Amino acid sequence: MQDFISKRIKSLPPLNESTLEIQRICNDENSSLKDLAKIVEKDPMLTANILKSANSPLYGFSREISSVDRAVNLFGMTTIKGFALNAAVKNSFKINLSAYNMNEAMFAKISTMQNSLAINWLNRSADNTKKVVIPASFLLEIGKIIISSELVETNKAEEFRNGLSDLKNIKELSDYEKQFLGMSSEEVTSMIFDKWNLEVDMIDAIFYSVNPENASNDIKKNAIALNIVSNLINIFGFFNEEMMVQCVLDAKNNGLLGDKLIDAIKVVEQDA
Repeated sequence: MQDFISKRIKSLPPLNESTLEIQRICNDENSSLKDLAKIVEKDPMLTANILKSANSPLYGFSREISSVDRAVNLFGMTTIKGFALNAAVKNSFKINLSAYNMNEAMFAKISTMQNSLAINWLNRSADNTKKVVIPASFLLEIGKIIISSELVETNKAEEFRNGLSDLKNIKELSDYEKQFLGMSSEEVTSMIFDKWNLEVDMIDAIFYSVNPENASNDIKKNAIALNIVSNLINIFGFFNEEMMVQCVLDAKNNGLLGDKLIDAIKVVEQDA
């Protein structure tokens, strides 16, 4: 199964020109939000998706957003980068998540909620954590697409799905994936990002997002933040009370704006 997954990842098409250009602008300190808006406007589907999201209660903006310039200014480069990568995922994969008891709508909801939680929590953070965590939060689940596709094609989806009922959290799911497949969905996501030559910090943060204690000090904070996001919103449910208490404590203990996390949970939870 590992060989099949590796081959499928190697056969993925490269990122399209629009996404690559957005990545270049977002990684260039001399680029401006105006430069970014010009590129976004050239992609009608991405434009529509960004404007739809900007007007969703999940992102907490109080006024209707009708222009790309306004949306880009409100979201900022880091978030727009995540939107572009999310759009690239939709264009690169046939999404069948039946092995995880998920349909495409639920997958989109989880990804959007994870991203909106990260934005509401970290968007005003003074450090560089947000530059990694906000775009990565939109993409935490994409490894599951590859895994589910392989399980369906090899007639193992039902067997895998039957084992999910005994699981309660993302750590147990990751261990189950490794036992069944030889790798976790987080590892698969990291492989996809590596194939697309995305930033090493993002690749490593997702790789260690289930077990951030194993991450090196330079990426541990990012991995912990992603761990918090994925523990609060995942295929097992949203905002488990016991988990919320633990995640807020983890945030406070690691300099990750615990009070802001509480506020972010309130914003996202009311529209869950």
